[in-house]
Parts: sequence; C-alpha cells; structure tokens
Amino acid sequence: MKRARLAESTRRTVTNEFAPPPNAERALLVAVQWQRDGWDAAASLAELAQLARSAGLEVVGAVTQHLPHPHPRHYVGPGKLAEIVALRQELGFTVVLADDELSPAQLRHLEEKLQLKILDRTALILDIFARRAQTREGRLQVELAQLEYRLPRLTRMWTHLSRQTQGGVGLRGPGETQLEIDRRRARERIALIRRQLDEVRRHRERYRQRRRQRRLPVVSLVGYTNAGKSTLLNALTNASVVVEDRLFATLDPTTRRLLLPDGQVALLTDTVGFIHKLPTSLVAAFRATLEEILEAHLLLHVVDLTHPRAAEQAATVRRVLRELGASQYPTLTVLNKIDLLDPGIDPEQLTRDLDLPEHAVLVSAMTGQGLETLRQRIATMLRDLATIVEVRVHIPYRDMRVLSLLEERATISERRYGSEGILIEARVPRFLVPRLEPYMVR
Repeated sequence: MKRARLAESTRRTVTNEFAPPPNAERALLVAVQWQRDGWDAAASLAELAQLARSAGLEVVGAVTQHLPHPHPRHYVGPGKLAEIVALRQELGFTVVLADDELSPAQLRHLEEKLQLKILDRTALILDIFARRAQTREGRLQVELAQLEYRLPRLTRMWTHLSRQTQGGVGLRGPGETQLEIDRRRARERIALIRRQLDEVRRHRERYRQRRRQRRLPVVSLVGYTNAGKSTLLNALTNASVVVEDRLFATLDPTTRRLLLPDGQVALLTDTVGFIHKLPTSLVAAFRATLEEILEAHLLLHVVDLTHPRAAEQAATVRRVLRELGASQYPTLTVLNKIDLLDPGIDPEQLTRDLDLPEHAVLVSAMTGQGLETLRQRIATMLRDLATIVEVRVHIPYRDMRVLSLLEERATISERRYGSEGILIEARVPRFLVPRLEPYMVR
C-alpha cells in the first residue's frame, strides 16, 4: 500500500481517456478479488477499463466481490449476481466484462441470468488484437487464438444448434448437429492456420540465420504494454514506428539498426507488450513472434516508472519471460517516463521505494533525457557478453535445436554420443551461457 500511495503521489496527471464513439456499447466491469499476485481488484479493474476503452466501449460502472475463488457456476456469488441484475435498469449497460477468463459453463449461466452479452478479459484482449493486427502473420496469430478460445464455447454462440443436417436418399438419419459441423469447421481452420504459421516460422528462421551470419548483436525491447517501448525504439534508432498512448498500440515486431557510441552496430527489436493475466492462448499463438526475444543477446526491460503499479507490472513481465524460457537472459532495466515525475521527486529514491533494480537506467524516451547513458550501458554490456567462455553441456536428443544453436554460434571442441544425448565441450560467447544453463555439466 505504501508503494502504491507513493507512486500515486509522485505522478503527474496523465490521462488515457478516449471518448467513446457515438452509440458505443455500455459496459459494466465485474471483478472477483481472489488473486495472490500483488494485484488488487481496484488496480486490475482500472486496467480492464483501459482495455474496454481501447475496444471502443463506454464504461458505466464497476462491481467487485471478495471470494476465496470465483464462483464455479456464474463467477460472482448469487447475491452479487442479483445486485448486477438490479443495476442494469439504473445504468443501462448492454455488456458485462469479467476481469478473469470465464469457463464455458460460467459464460452460459451468466448469459442465461442476465440476458445480454458477456465478455471476459481474454475475449476483450483478443478483440483488441484483432483490431490492431496489421501483418498477415499478426492476423493469423490472432485468428488462431480466437478460434482456440471459442471452440469450447461454441454452444453459446449459435441459436440453431438443435437443428440437424439431413442427407438425401440413402443418407437419411440423425446426421451431424449444427454444433458438430461448427466444431469440425473450426478444427479444420485451426489446423490450416497452424500449417500457415509453421511456414511463417520457417521463413522467420531463415531470416534469423541470415542475421546470425552477419554476426550483429540483437537487443530486444520487452515490457508491459504502454510502457513506452515503441517511443524508445524511435528515439534510439530514428525510426518512425506508430506510437499511441493506449494499450497494445504495437503488435507486430519491428527491427531497426542501432548505432552505439563505440562504433558497434546492433539490431534493436520491439515486440508486443505484456499485460496482467495475459491469455495463455495468446502467448501460444504469438510464440513465433515472441521467439524474437529468445534470439536476443540482451533484453531491455522497459518500465513505466510513473505508473502506480510499476513494481507489479515489472513482476508480470518477469513472469511471462519465465514462461517463454528467457528469464535468465542478460537484462538491463530501463525506467522510462521520468519527465512525467513531479520536479521535487528523486527518481532514484522512488526506484528503491518501488523495489525496482538499482542498476537500472533512468530515461525519458519522449525528451531524450538519459538516452546517451543508455547507449553507453548497452555498448558496455554487449562487449562483456561477447567474451568467449568454455562450457561443458549435455544436450538430450529431444533438444536438437540447442545443438543447432551451438553449431551456428560456438566452436565445438569435443562431442561424445551417449544413450540419452550428446556431451559437448565448446567455446561460446558469454551471452549464450544463460540459454545453456539447463544443460550445463558441473
């Protein structure tokens, strides 16, 4: 609570309000306080409201309830559900947004009780991604995530599910229900999209191989959505990536050349931002894009220092990086937007109060403050990471991708083939050591 109050008191008023379009759907936000990850219902609902506005909805109210866990039948308890029903006439909402991903049963029961549209946090994020995706790869990734999310929920999306298809002569009988046809078509489309994304992944891998041959170090920007990653990319590389003060303004990865003070040239890559309760289906669908992070020599973790939940946002990013297998990568924390702090506030003291890394670099991507220091730190870390070290690793046969990585980037001095894998001694750049950590032989 102390950290939250401190952050609130040090932040200038920076609004992220978007006027809803004419005739916008009116949304009621609903949250159950049950998480144990540092986020309370109020903070999570504030973020859900931002998501709703990004999707073009008008937020007219919010309801919260403290429960040990969401109600298995209709998310909130029966008493709170009755309260929501009573609020409908008063607030005139046409959509209910739940702050967690709802099960198919919860969606169905809520729709039966409320007789209006129910969306959960996952469906809302997927809708925003569908609006923002520009490239063919991005659209395929979003469609895959949407289909996989909707497949177990098809029972609530059709009004003709009781009808059955009838065959001609010799084919009469019960046939397939419309629901079975819808599910079969969805599975066929999912299989097709996966094949297309596999081709995208192969194309991206060929691009990465050409990039490796040039031996340019890769620096990836990671961070919470709207932390300022795209603004920082523009400031460091003179790029012209679209920048907006809204969640998920950038979805597709962007790579630009970064010239460093010591003459080094690196590639700086911006990827999609993370968010609290990021849908697992979205992480899986965007894995081809997020694999750009796994190619990095160095990660720049961009944190919005002025945000009241800066510490929790940073923890969320670290958790997603663990899920991607990148938690051990060399990382430099960049505390952004210091130009928005009140003049009397000491950013370094605020950093300590929020339990953020003390070795972080303080910058303003908007004004350019601290960018020269950041360039120097990047150059120094890349030089250190280029140092060659000797390693001894055991690569299981199921992880041949790691062997390919060693063959491309290391000097292998010895191989010993065993029944379960290959024992390898090699000289590798230091930046690869975290990637090889699970395979190290001490």
